[in-house]
Amino acid sequence: MSRYADSERSMRLDPDSFAGGYFKNAVYRHWDPYEDIPTELLEQDRERILDSDWSDEEFRGFRSSIAKFGAGEEAVTEDLAPLAIALDDINDQMFVSSQIYEEAKHAVFFDRYWREVIDPVAEARGIERLPPTAEEFFNEPYEQLFDKTEAAMHRLLEDGENTARNRVIAYCHYHLAVESVLAQTAYYGYQAQYSDTGPEFEQFEGEERVMLDGLIEGITRIRSDEGRHVGFGMQKVQQHVENGDVDEAIIQETLQELLPHIAGIVDDDQYDTDFDSTPLVEYASEKLSRRIEIITSKDAELPPVEELVHIEGADRVGAD
Repeated sequence: MSRYADSERSMRLDPDSFAGGYFKNAVYRHWDPYEDIPTELLEQDRERILDSDWSDEEFRGFRSSIAKFGAGEEAVTEDLAPLAIALDDINDQMFVSSQIYEEAKHAVFFDRYWREVIDPVAEARGIERLPPTAEEFFNEPYEQLFDKTEAAMHRLLEDGENTARNRVIAYCHYHLAVESVLAQTAYYGYQAQYSDTGPEFEQFEGEERVMLDGLIEGITRIRSDEGRHVGFGMQKVQQHVENGDVDEAIIQETLQELLPHIAGIVDDDQYDTDFDSTPLVEYASEKLSRRIEIITSKDAELPPVEELVHIEGADRVGAD
C-alpha cells in the first residue's frame, strides 16, 4: 500500500481528538510577537527602569533572568523537533509543530526585550553591554537541566529508543520540568515583582516596585501558549500510565531528579541583591507535586484548556 493511503482512517485529521482540539485553540489564540507587544510598552519599561532606584547589581540580576528565558526558548525551539518525528499520529504531530512555532515566537519576544530594553538601559547607566549569549548568565544547574532535556529528546531518534518509556521521560523533562515548573515559577516571580496582577510577597511590602507592563504583556501571552504545551505533555504521560505502558515511579524519579536543577536556577545568588528566592523555590516544589498528583491519580482529571491558559492579568490581553 502507498504510504499516502491509510485504510484505518476515514479522514486525514481528527479535529475532535485531544491534540486536534489543542491545535484549534492554538490557531484561535495566535498572537504576533512583532506587532501585538507595542513598542510603546517596551519604551515605557526602559524609562521606568532608568527612573528606578535599582542598584547596578539588581539590574544585572534582572538582565540575567531575561537572558535565561531567551536561551531557554531558543533551546526548546531546537530540541522539540525529535518529538514531532517520534510521534505517529498526525494530530499529535500538528500540535507539536504549532508548539515549536510558538516557542520560536517566545524567543522573538525576549530578543526584542533585550534589544529595546536591556541594552539601552545598560548603556544609559554606564554598565557594560553584554550579549544575551554571554557565559556569565548560565549557571551549572541551568546547563545541566537543558542538557538533560536535549539528551532526552534526541534519544527518541536513536535506533530502538523511540519507546513509551523514553517518550514519557522526554515529556517529563520538557513539558513538565522545564515548562510546567521552571517557566511558570519564573513568571510567577515576575508578576509578583513587576505587576499588580501577581501574588503578594512579604519581602516587597512597603517597597515601591517597578511596574514593567511591557514584560508582563509579553509573558501573559507566552503563558497562554504554554498552558496548552503543559496540558499536552500531561495528557500524554497520563495516557501512558493509564494504559500500563510505564510505571508511574519513572515519572516521580525523573521529576525529583530534575527538581534540584530547577531550584538551583531559581536560587541563583550570583548577583548581590536583597531578593529572597524562598517563595519561588517553595512554589516550584508545590507545582511539581501537584503535576505528579494529577498525572498518577486515576481519579484526577486534566484541567480543560481554558483553565490551563487562564492566568493572572489575562483580562488585559485579548484573544486575537
